[in-house]
Amino acid sequence: MERRDELVVQASREWVKTSEDRPVIGLFDSGWGGLSIAGAVRRAVPCADLVYVGDHAWCPYGGRDEATIVARALALTGWLSDRGAKIVVIACNTASALALAEIRSKYPELTIVGVVPAVKPAAELSRTRRIAVLATPATAASDYLADLIRVHADGVAMEVVAAPGLVELVERGWTHGPVAEAAIRDVLGGPLASGVDVIVLGCTHFPFLRGAIEACAGRDVAVIDSGHAIGTRVSGLVAAAGTRCGRDRGGSLRLFTTGASPEASRIAVQLLGDELPVEPSDLVVQPCDR
Repeated sequence: MERRDELVVQASREWVKTSEDRPVIGLFDSGWGGLSIAGAVRRAVPCADLVYVGDHAWCPYGGRDEATIVARALALTGWLSDRGAKIVVIACNTASALALAEIRSKYPELTIVGVVPAVKPAAELSRTRRIAVLATPATAASDYLADLIRVHADGVAMEVVAAPGLVELVERGWTHGPVAEAAIRDVLGGPLASGVDVIVLGCTHFPFLRGAIEACAGRDVAVIDSGHAIGTRVSGLVAAAGTRCGRDRGGSLRLFTTGASPEASRIAVQLLGDELPVEPSDLVVQPCDR
């Protein structure tokens, strides 16, 4: 079986840069959850020009069928490639779990970084050998996650928790307060009662709920995600391609959406903590042919 780690990367020899010789990095997610990854990449590679697209027309992915998710992921990857990206971060656990192989096959010229739950570091960190993975229904049911657990968490009691509804909370900006806290208590009550001491955030939306999750879990339970690891990996790829940021902090971040919600800009600003405009994507909203 192909090795599956918390990071999945396909290397490429080519690199497209902007006119100012900065690397172009594309990122996509079903919505704004992938901004948690974009923030990590921005901190790790501050000289890069980032192009991010949220597929709000089809958000959330977690309850959709595999064929639709794969079709959307292929279309978004192609759209980012057309805008100069030679490295594409699948800033979505569900799309990474279900569409990575097909993206690699269709776009062999690109460097692809997939985001999957941080099962391996969680297994190394846990003292009680009991871990919860909080994920969307599609990720929770995927063979990809099952294989990841089998390879990296043998002998660990791993409770995979499908958490429908949490993505929608983040997309509405309800990341704190009674509604978020009640939803978190509802999905984590069982795992916490069983004695888990590590919670893996298996969706890129969920770091935006970290405060509510940590409040529910208590100080003795570690909450981890893949953001920092992804930033570190992308930084390494940029350096290996011969680009080092040094003192260059002149990179940019452009945000696009396939949706038409007037709330999109407000929510993006809230989550990212930065006043950036949100531009409409010209990507067709219908799933592409496979």
